[in-house]
Amino acid sequence: MASTVFLSSFSPSSSSLQLRSSFNGEHVSSSRSFAPFTSSSPSLLSGQKNSYPPRKLHVSAKKVSGLEEAIRIRRMRELEKTSKVRRNPPLRRGRVSPRLLVPDHIPRPPYVESGVLPDISPEFQFPGPEGITKMRAACELAARVLTFAGTLVKPSVTTNEIDKAVHDMIVEAGAYPSPLGYGGFPKSVCTSVNECMCHGIPDSRQLQNGDIINIDVTVYLDGYHGDTSRTFFCGEVNEGFKRLVQITEECLERGIAVCKDGASFKKIGKRISEHAEKYGYNVVERFVGHGVGPVFHSEPLIYHYRNDEPGQMVEGQTFTIEPILTIGTTECVTWPDNWTTLTADGGVAAQCEHTILITRTGSEILTKC
Repeated sequence: MASTVFLSSFSPSSSSLQLRSSFNGEHVSSSRSFAPFTSSSPSLLSGQKNSYPPRKLHVSAKKVSGLEEAIRIRRMRELEKTSKVRRNPPLRRGRVSPRLLVPDHIPRPPYVESGVLPDISPEFQFPGPEGITKMRAACELAARVLTFAGTLVKPSVTTNEIDKAVHDMIVEAGAYPSPLGYGGFPKSVCTSVNECMCHGIPDSRQLQNGDIINIDVTVYLDGYHGDTSRTFFCGEVNEGFKRLVQITEECLERGIAVCKDGASFKKIGKRISEHAEKYGYNVVERFVGHGVGPVFHSEPLIYHYRNDEPGQMVEGQTFTIEPILTIGTTECVTWPDNWTTLTADGGVAAQCEHTILITRTGSEILTKC
């Protein structure tokens, strides 16, 4: 599940970066076109501000070549032509049913037990050999749940029905659905349809023929979180939308391919951006990957776009890579629920995600079954 990065205005004399989970509902003012959450308090649950000091921020600009711009324009025109075949109506909020119950014998993450929403942890907790075994189990369960959820994607099925099925499967496996109760999130899974970038709340809306839907599953099993997502097709889907999803999956693969002990984190964003731009797509900067393990969201933060952030991967780290690509603008708007985030122009978005483990010679994808 993605975290949100909010960038403050940059000046040579002073700059800062506040990093928040998108589940925290916090924001800082920005010179970029990022839509802040509308929460009136710094934390939806705790009401407390971030306790660790701000970090220095370096903002780099990318010069777009004439060839890249020509490819982007051609891709947009192709998508406009294919979109004329069928264009689904704009996404509308449905009715959100009450949150589902979890049996008392299933262990809860600390943020559920305490009722306090943590900030993104500034330090990664290495799981160690025993922890890695538990991480594999949590990630494998998340992958199996996601695969099952994908089989439910059909016209007339509601996202609320998908949430119920996912919830039941996770609970029956003795795990807790990590999103449930995280910062007030009311459901056990995120379902993001068409122009929804991420963190869509399941509701009574029925899936329509031609929709695409990202299902984001995170489970908490034996003290560890496993996090994964994928974008699925509902019925007969526009070829342009299929292409977007395919390139998004390829971007994830290219990001994972550069991961190994000692590699720079910035290589991930470079590879993803290069591949997306080759096909005229745009990479969303607001949402980032994150460290995951005993803590739901921790550093390192994984930027999916070109950046000059410092840091190198270390053997034993586990984190998510989860790029979001759009066919149009990467600017976004957030519904009053403080979660559901849509593209500002109504263009479709696609996302896919894996949790990986850094090894000495490469990486291991943990969210496979």
